[in-house]
Amino acid sequence: MSAIYTTDEYGRPFIIVREQDKKSRKSGIEATKSHIMAAKTVANIVRTSLGPRGLDKILISPDGDITISNDGATIMSQMAIENQIGKLLVELSKSQDDEIGDGTTGIVVLAGALLEQAEELLDRGIHPIRISDGFERACKIAVAHLDKVSDVIPWSKDDTSDLFKCAKTSLGSKIVNKCHDQFAQIAVDAILAVADLERKDVDFELIKVEGKVGGELADTALVHGVIIDKDFSHPQMPKEIKDAKIAILTCPFEPPKPKTKHKLEITTVKEFEELQKYERETFETMVRQVKECGANVVACQWGFDDEANSLLLQHKLPAIRWVGGPEIELLAIATNGRIVPRFEDLSKEKLGSAGTIREMCFGTTNDNMIVVEHCANSKAVTVFVRGGNKMIVDEAKRSLHDAMCVVRNLVVDNRVVYGGAAAEISCSIAVEKEADQVSSIEQYAMRSFARALDVIPMTLAENSGLPPIETLSYVKSQQIKQGVWSLGVDCMDTGINDMKEQFVFDPLISKRQQFLLATQLVKMILKIDDVIVHRNDEQ
Repeated sequence: MSAIYTTDEYGRPFIIVREQDKKSRKSGIEATKSHIMAAKTVANIVRTSLGPRGLDKILISPDGDITISNDGATIMSQMAIENQIGKLLVELSKSQDDEIGDGTTGIVVLAGALLEQAEELLDRGIHPIRISDGFERACKIAVAHLDKVSDVIPWSKDDTSDLFKCAKTSLGSKIVNKCHDQFAQIAVDAILAVADLERKDVDFELIKVEGKVGGELADTALVHGVIIDKDFSHPQMPKEIKDAKIAILTCPFEPPKPKTKHKLEITTVKEFEELQKYERETFETMVRQVKECGANVVACQWGFDDEANSLLLQHKLPAIRWVGGPEIELLAIATNGRIVPRFEDLSKEKLGSAGTIREMCFGTTNDNMIVVEHCANSKAVTVFVRGGNKMIVDEAKRSLHDAMCVVRNLVVDNRVVYGGAAAEISCSIAVEKEADQVSSIEQYAMRSFARALDVIPMTLAENSGLPPIETLSYVKSQQIKQGVWSLGVDCMDTGINDMKEQFVFDPLISKRQQFLLATQLVKMILKIDDVIVHRNDEQ
């Protein structure tokens, strides 16, 4: 019980109520408004990162690790957000990143704008359920309108110019825009190398992105093969092998040991010599088995000692040791080899084949990497990213991932809408027009949805140093006058508002997902009217 009935020394009754500090409660409109406030605060953080002129954020972890990025999902995931509603926005950007891979900043800005509009409607006394119903109705109209204004972009393996333009749009706001064309081309080539065009499917497991500090962004290259961040086990082994036959092993180059705990006692010199002889014979048998199956390179998941290493050198068998699990799998896929768990299972059929295996050296450091090229299976590629420091390399990797996701989306569905907020402006016009024909109170929520869509072009204009209200008014009036849905915000100040001429495209599935997920989240937040928090800490 939270209250106790008792009497004082004169027999007068009174009630002692237990302290309520451990429990806090918000309900009704107050709860909804506090949620909206929390979500708006989070959305405003990434708002300045939207668009090609968006600004970067610097995030410092508790360990002192620094991340510089303007990728919405990265910024959101690295912020230590305590508020539960704020965490929902982090999950929103993560789900957009997982499903689509691009548009993570835009979706958070849109959700923040919708909540801002919802707050105004709540102040006018409209019930949260009616607001969410109106938003849902407006979202359906906007998504249907996107289908109407979308264009199909034709592409084939021989003509990838349109895919290249879409990848370029995605990279426009990233740190790599100095090497815009090169990174866009790498993204297109990497996706088409591994894409299954019949099933319209892309397996990202086959694309490995490796980074190495040093050099400049322009040195980034696409390798049709595998790069392993290791070197040959002995410095005197050849640095390049042509027509390589690779034995891919997950068993160690060492004498067999009992699985249970064991102890070997040696009491005489003769016993020690016998043990030495046994070890040497075991190593020689292993090397002979590898040589007999026709292998001329060994890739081993485990290490081996100096004796095995010198034997491999004597038998002219170059070896790579400590190859990680993911790399060894990718190597097996790329070379059409089989991963062999025991030396006895080695055979010619299980060997992988590659045109060249070479060791690359970098600068004055002893950093080496092994490149396996011209593989039997061309469906495994590696993007090798270079950059002046670790932060640039990491951001370049993230940018490239976004660009590859855009190309993947176009392989799945080759319909596009126009960027520069052209799609949002045309959807806003369509929703406003439809709202005039709705007689119920939902019309207010639908107009608010249209106003929330207008926040995207205004933010783009603001981030590009243009007057936001004037820019939006001008583009909106031109779209209505000319009936051209490809007119958007001219962020790069080229003097052309037609995004079709500027080649600024967004995949349709990306934009549709943004609208649906943002509306879904806002509806969920509006439906929460009671928050009860139990505090565990003792007062």
